Amino acid sequence: MATDDSHFSITFWGVRGGYPKPGPGTVKFGGNTTCLEVRAGEHLIIIDAGTGIIGLGDKLIAQHRIDHKPIVATLLFTHTHHDHTQGFPFFAPSHLSSSVLYIFGPKLLHQDLEVVLTNAMLPPVYPIRLDELGSMRVIRNIGKDEMIVFGDPDAPPQVCKASRECGPCSPCEVVVRIMRSYAHPQGVFIYSVEMKGHKLVIATDVEGYVGGDRRLIEFAKGADVLVHDAEYTTEEYLDGRYSLQGWGHSTWEMAVQVAQEAHVGQLVLTHHNVHHDDAFLEEMERQAQERFPATRMAYEGLTLTLC
Repeated sequence: MATDDSHFSITFWGVRGGYPKPGPGTVKFGGNTTCLEVRAGEHLIIIDAGTGIIGLGDKLIAQHRIDHKPIVATLLFTHTHHDHTQGFPFFAPSHLSSSVLYIFGPKLLHQDLEVVLTNAMLPPVYPIRLDELGSMRVIRNIGKDEMIVFGDPDAPPQVCKASRECGPCSPCEVVVRIMRSYAHPQGVFIYSVEMKGHKLVIATDVEGYVGGDRRLIEFAKGADVLVHDAEYTTEEYLDGRYSLQGWGHSTWEMAVQVAQEAHVGQLVLTHHNVHHDDAFLEEMERQAQERFPATRMAYEGLTLTLC
């Protein structure tokens, strides 16, 4: 894909939570699990590797066959639950010797990110081990007190302390900041991608609090686009027969509250429940728009341009 240093966009390749849900009831919004493609200038940043990353990988390979340019991408994991990693073994660029992948994510339950990915690809579960992939990979744990800075597109991204030990960021640089949320089992990273005064916040797999998630509201303040978990309706969340409190996911009302109080430009609801078909999600979207008109439901293929 041809890019320039002013282009900043997000494309949704997987919007479902839990497990893939193909079929006639998910044609409009899609059935793949979480994967987002962020284009920031000449940098390609991929958020999570649910099954949506398979289609993204196929697109990157098709472009590679046309321009013969190496595929260089940074993959950021929010956490390592199965629906955010299950597509990684099938990400075609990882099998190419010319590909360069920078892979970052949290260290959860004292397990390095590389160990988690290695274990997910051990025979007999998968025929190819992580260390047998053809690509060049740099895999690193990152912490909530760090940030990632993208400058020269021919240079690797820099990881440094959020106190800016990398030095002052120039206007042409892309910066990823991190907030660790504890409102999901084992914790989850929320990412803010910032470029030329524009800001994209991705907050999947988070659960709201009474009075709103104050840390997230502050972290997302003024964002052009907030992507927020909205797995449940309030009725589902409060159902006394089968409580969903503490599962680490939000209602659309929780997402709307964050968007309103953080004064974001657009709210995109994601991590759709596998039991919610297209008609159900359309109704959720309608109700959310009554409270926050600049709301839309994420669907596979949706692209939003920030600048």
